[in-house]
Amino acid sequence: MLSGLVIVLLPLVLGYLVPVRHAGLLALINRGVNASVYVILLLMGVSLAGLDDLGGQLSRMGGQALMLFAVISACNLAGLWWLSGRLALRADPSRVVPGAPLSKLAAMAGSLALVGTVVLGVALGVAGRALELPGLHAGAETLAEWVLYALLALIGCQLRNSGMPLRQILLNRHGLAIALVLAATSLAGGLLAAPLLELRASEGLALAAGFGWYSLSGILVGDAMGPAMGGVAFFNDLARELLAFVLIPLVIRRHAALAIGYGGATSMDFTLPVIQQHGGVTCVPVAVVSGFILSLLSPPLILFFLTL
Repeated sequence: MLSGLVIVLLPLVLGYLVPVRHAGLLALINRGVNASVYVILLLMGVSLAGLDDLGGQLSRMGGQALMLFAVISACNLAGLWWLSGRLALRADPSRVVPGAPLSKLAAMAGSLALVGTVVLGVALGVAGRALELPGLHAGAETLAEWVLYALLALIGCQLRNSGMPLRQILLNRHGLAIALVLAATSLAGGLLAAPLLELRASEGLALAAGFGWYSLSGILVGDAMGPAMGGVAFFNDLARELLAFVLIPLVIRRHAALAIGYGGATSMDFTLPVIQQHGGVTCVPVAVVSGFILSLLSPPLILFFLTL
């Protein structure tokens, strides 16, 4: 088990050790991360199509994802509500970030495209089964594993060169507190949901440790636990982001910590435009720090729990 953890963590660590100062190369790394995610999710869809009783498996997967999402969200909202009453953090919507996108649909376009990629993969896999193509699903799983190693190396490099110094992270006590509460309550929710889903405690923790980073959690969990559980992780974390788009405008003025925290790892990218628009510039550095810490914690935590 430990050797498996080292093998998967090694690309992430090696990538983190590589400093990149050329803007063009950083842009290429970012494009590589995006392309790798789409490729792996497409292959995950192909693998899903290889499951026996596909309709029944998808129905069960949806029920498990909904149960996991409900338990984790309840824990998150309770913890973040408590934290909101103790942090002197207030949104200032009068100071909106210039150029912040106004359309939630535009902000959600990226997540919807990823869902479409999984659906396309399932369609290709079903077509492959109908044509009786030999080794299609096994080949998809092998290829996805190698692309995963490349993705982890690129993510490590991306985190190292994100322009977020450790000093800046530790000095932003609001962002640090929000990230720690979100992480702790998510893991507590994973523990509570595990017996309900007939999973081991470590598996429940692994599913909960995505913190909203659905493109990565689905890939890592799917590689270790199979495409069905990878789908559960993916849709659980995707549902967090979709609810965050609705929740942030409603609560950010009175409960800024709850609004920022519930977005999880996505508060530094996908949900940041909505936070910018409705919370103003005072919320932006807090959201970026919180999202960055959760993004840094998520991959090693998922991999660690999957080896227990």
